[in-house]
This record gives sequence, C-alpha cells and structure tokens, in this order.
Amino acid sequence: MMVPAALLLLGALAAVLAPRLLARTDWQDREPVVALWVWQCVVVAVLLCCALSMTLSAAAAWQAVRGQVFAPAPPAVVESYASAAGPWAATTAVALALGGVWSAAMLAREITGARTRRRRRRAELLVRAPLLPGEEPGSDRLVVLEGERPDAWWLPGAVPQLVVTTAALRRLKGRQLDAVLAHEQGHARARHDWLLHSSAALANGFPQVPVFAAFRDEMHLLVELAADDMASRRFGRLTTALALVELNQDRGAFGPCPTPQAHVPQRVHRLLTPPDRLPPARRLRLTAAAALVPVIPVLVAFVPALRALG
Repeated sequence: MMVPAALLLLGALAAVLAPRLLARTDWQDREPVVALWVWQCVVVAVLLCCALSMTLSAAAAWQAVRGQVFAPAPPAVVESYASAAGPWAATTAVALALGGVWSAAMLAREITGARTRRRRRRAELLVRAPLLPGEEPGSDRLVVLEGERPDAWWLPGAVPQLVVTTAALRRLKGRQLDAVLAHEQGHARARHDWLLHSSAALANGFPQVPVFAAFRDEMHLLVELAADDMASRRFGRLTTALALVELNQDRGAFGPCPTPQAHVPQRVHRLLTPPDRLPPARRLRLTAAAALVPVIPVLVAFVPALRALG
C-alpha cells in the first residue's frame, strides 16, 4: 500500500498547494493561454493520482485485477506490487472507484444540462429569427436578431453559431463589431465550453477540493482574456476595449455594485494598459514544466517496477 498511499498524498498536496502557488504568480493575466494549459495539467495530475492509486489498490487487493493490470509484466514486477497489499487496499480501491463514478455522473449532468440549455436557446433563436425557404437549421454561422439591447454571443455545438443583435450593430462603430465577432470566434475555435463544463462538473462534484474550485473560478476569467487577446491581435487593443465598453455599459458592469459582468472593467483596463508579455523562452519553460506535472504520478506508480527490474 505504500505506492497507492504515496499517490494519494501527492494528489492531496497538489490539490491544496497548487491553487495557492498559482495565486501568487503575476503572469497569468499576461499569458492566459499558458495559464489555461498549466491549470489543466495540474488538474490532470490530481486526477491521475487518484486513478493510479485506485488501480494499484485494486491490483493489490484482488488477484483477478492484478492479472489484468500486470498481464505483460515479468513475475518479479507482479510480486513487487502484490507484496504491497494491505488491509486498506480494497477499501481504498472501492472509495476511489466511487469517486470516479461520481465525477463521471457530475460531468454527464453538466453536459446534459448544457445541451438542454443549448436546445432551448436554439429553439428561441428559430422563433425570433425563423428560417427562410430553402435554409437548413444551423446552416448560418452568423445570425442577426432584432433587439434593443446590444449583445453578441455564440452557441456552441457541432456547428457553432454567432448571434448579434441589431442594437449591437447600431452601437458598435468601425471595426468594433469585427473585434466582438473575433472574440466569440476565439471561444468557438478553442472549445472553451468544454473547459467550462469540465471545471464546473469537478467543482460541483467535489466542492471541498481547493484545486477544483479554483480551476472553475479561474476558467471563467482566463477564457475571456484569451479570447480578448485573439480579437486584439487582429483588430487592436483599443478597438476591442471600446467594443467591450459599448456592449456592457448598460448592464451596470462599470458601476459600484457587483454584477455578473464584474470582470469586464478588469478586461478593459488590461486591454488599454497591456502588461508586458513573458519572454518566449519563459513561456516555453512554463509550458514544458506544466506538461511534466502529470508525469510525476506515473513515475511514482512505476517505482516498485523499476526497483524489481533493477
């Protein structure tokens, strides 16, 4: 049980310490794409710790599982893991398996709810913008709605659709509309909806795990910053910032009271006073270091095998 216990301890330390360490960094808003990658690697490492601990605990507790997991391994390797069996192996394996089932259920619930909301919004969209003769549902990538409130959003799916209201067309000037559409296209191309669904499922399923709660909270801001950068690289930071202001000034985003768009002033300020990007070498180091984080649980899981073969 030493290796499964070590994996659980490693996962617990990562779940508690990683959000604190990342909160102390000053580069996430400067490099949101790199930050998204780092967060994903940390979460994958925590999940790998649990999955590997469950697998090795089950292999130590039950001969049938051991034969399947270590079928191609030499006898010495099999014995090195079998000798680690302890009284808590079966309990640990069952508890972690139940946690995996619960995670899958939360993800399924999140995806089902998202699909239901998406179908409802598409049905409402068809009511407000009915198809013309000869048009197929979902054939239009851009839909213009009659509306008095300036707004633009995208509907994810097999064929993502960008929706913009006539009020937004009247209010956005020059290339501001292009910047807004580029922002929404950035969400669609990067499939940010999957990041939001996954982070929400983990945080709702395990609200007491710090890394999952922080993962969900950070995703909402980082995906917006990443999409802002995609738009600003094509149409300029000032144009993108002005478009954000025009779309959100009637929603109380810049008032003293908190609103669902509370992060908009931060995004506008970041666009108007852009922080210095990290040097390419440091971005590469951060990306490579993050990619190595999920490798650590795998190396820990192979320690008995390496000892047996050594």
